Amino acid sequence: MNLADIEPREIMPGYHGKLVHAETMSWVFWEVEEGAEVPEHHHHHEQIMHVVEGHFEFTLGGETRQYRPGDVVIIPSNTPHGGKALSPCKLMDIFCPVREEYK
Repeated sequence: MNLADIEPREIMPGYHGKLVHAETMSWVFWEVEEGAEVPEHHHHHEQIMHVVEGHFEFTLGGETRQYRPGDVVIIPSNTPHGGKALSPCKLMDIFCPVREEYK
């Protein structure tokens, strides 16, 4: 498969994702509009977030930090987290197990 052939889906307002699912994980390539927010939430999935482009504010377990290209955040299972794009962003998220609701 090629990412160019995957149609993006707007999973939440301002978050357009190209979704790739394997047997035990999901990989999402996000294009995020400036100002788009993910409200604080948690899930049983482990998650790794990578900032590819842009400036992203992210709160993990009550601690808020700003991230830039090259930064990686490990989000443990059931840990509250949320974020906001301070500029247009490209992010990658990996989830384990598969995010069934994204299929």
